Amino acid sequence: MMIKKSYLIRSIIVTSLSLVLVACSHPTKKSLETNSAANESVKSKSAAHGLSLYSGQPNQNVRVVIESPAAQQVLEGAQAHVARVADSSAPNADVTVVKADKNTSGDALTFSWKDSWRAALKFETVTPLDLRDYMLAGVIEFDLNVIDLGKGGLAFKSSCGGACERKIPYLLEGRELAGKGWQHLSVPLKCFMQEGDNFSAVRMPFAFETGGEGKVAIANVHIEKLGTANITCADYKTLSVTPSMLNEWWSTSWWLPRHLQKLEEVKSHKDTQLIFIGDSITHGWENDGFNVWNKNYKKYNAVDLGFSGDRTENILWRLQHGEVDGINPKVAVLMFGTNNTGQRMDDPKATALGIKRNIEELQQRLPNTKILLLAVFPRDEKPDGQMRQVNNGVNAMISGFADNKKIFYLDINKSFLDENGVLPKDIMPDFLHPNEQGYEIWAKAMAPTLNRLLKK
Repeated sequence: MMIKKSYLIRSIIVTSLSLVLVACSHPTKKSLETNSAANESVKSKSAAHGLSLYSGQPNQNVRVVIESPAAQQVLEGAQAHVARVADSSAPNADVTVVKADKNTSGDALTFSWKDSWRAALKFETVTPLDLRDYMLAGVIEFDLNVIDLGKGGLAFKSSCGGACERKIPYLLEGRELAGKGWQHLSVPLKCFMQEGDNFSAVRMPFAFETGGEGKVAIANVHIEKLGTANITCADYKTLSVTPSMLNEWWSTSWWLPRHLQKLEEVKSHKDTQLIFIGDSITHGWENDGFNVWNKNYKKYNAVDLGFSGDRTENILWRLQHGEVDGINPKVAVLMFGTNNTGQRMDDPKATALGIKRNIEELQQRLPNTKILLLAVFPRDEKPDGQMRQVNNGVNAMISGFADNKKIFYLDINKSFLDENGVLPKDIMPDFLHPNEQGYEIWAKAMAPTLNRLLKK
């Protein structure tokens, strides 16, 4: 059935106001009470405000850096602009920061970006900061003036040891602040922390990560050991199983309309024998995989329920909002979880839990349907790539979900790789999404198992 307008509006409001998709932990007191003298020289320079990252005054330990997907630039004078890189993924990226005035001369930064799928304003330290004794009750405070965010995104980020980084999405909240002038925000530092993170030598204590097009102003950025937060965050351990819409700057214009369109498509495919459920890789059957789909699956009146960018919790929301209602397919092909890795670097346990929760929901709604659960496809060019390894960890767990009665597990990943485990660019040009040849490989490798299940 179609979602009633009033119900849909309530769903959007509840989703937007109740969920902040962030990683927020509850570290033990013991792990956070280690004292260190490493920050004393920085503390003495800004005793009144803890650790100052930007106040308009010179700070020899902190530098302001802006970046696009392909280049970065340090702010050394009154302004900085990132150079464009012609052959990059954002060749027309226009990323700029300019010193501005809030209370005193140069105490604010105006950060603008355009035509860039990712941009950032980062506060990096020359000497690493030991933030362990700040994480339990500390906050990062700053003043924010959202000038324009109608076509852009906003998130807060901090490094968490080595290559580890954590983000707090602030898209919907940020857009609500547009045009309202300066606002004082206070973010709990523990929102950036998960179990096992190491904050003993942090070189990027804070950053604004953006994308698309927008402009914000920032002032008075500092870290306090004690503070009262006015931003909350959810438990990172339950994000993957908490149903939510996909709220990214690049998805808000099309994600819900696609969901509504899929509800109508399902209504017109009541006799479908086959459905595919997933993320952008499944969504791609409608693009690069179109001809392969028509050749192999059109005869089954198949339905593609893939949505670009979806994590496990977004797919769960869609299942709970009608996308498989009124149908009784013989087989449902499931392949998702890589966005939990790529967007949030979820622990494999969390992603596996999210996949399991979707299987449970699907079994409840389609009790007669056999589930063909595919291993999460390989990503990264080399076998030792960080995200490849995370996905391998997910697959090691979800392989155990099969009962070979209603749930069947299939790993076709070797079909995409060469003899050295390298992912060829002529199969997945971005080392993530298959091209037409990649979809041919997928269909061929899956065919024996799928055909057997469809005949049962």
